[in-house]
Amino acid sequence: MADNGKISTEGGQNLGQNPFGALSAAGLPAAPINPPSAAVGTGAAKKAAPEKNRGRVDVRRETGNRGGKTVTLVTGFIGIGLPEKEQLAKKMRAACGCGGTVKDGQIEIQGDQREPVARILTEAGFRPVFAGG
Repeated sequence: MADNGKISTEGGQNLGQNPFGALSAAGLPAAPINPPSAAVGTGAAKKAAPEKNRGRVDVRRETGNRGGKTVTLVTGFIGIGLPEKEQLAKKMRAACGCGGTVKDGQIEIQGDQREPVARILTEAGFRPVFAGG
């Protein structure tokens, strides 16, 4: 130990007591042979981890120039085409029970539907970020 009462970080010194030394595995269940995430063909494993990170998309609520009506906009798609955006918009409309469209490369969903839209985007492998108010 150094003179000022601090423990040296140089290594080689023993702390004197291992706080985990008295723990044992007695009474704990045995580890499964095949963990559930490694099972092939399970639907739960597919939903838990998306196939890849497809990038960040912004999910924002907008009311300007719409006569006071609230619209949820999804912008910032990179590398996907119009057909896939229309499929995502269709899933969002069905989940939210409202109308929507794809316009100028953005998905517009009627109403403040940011939470269900973000859930659908996460399931599709995107990383939704709430922007604006």
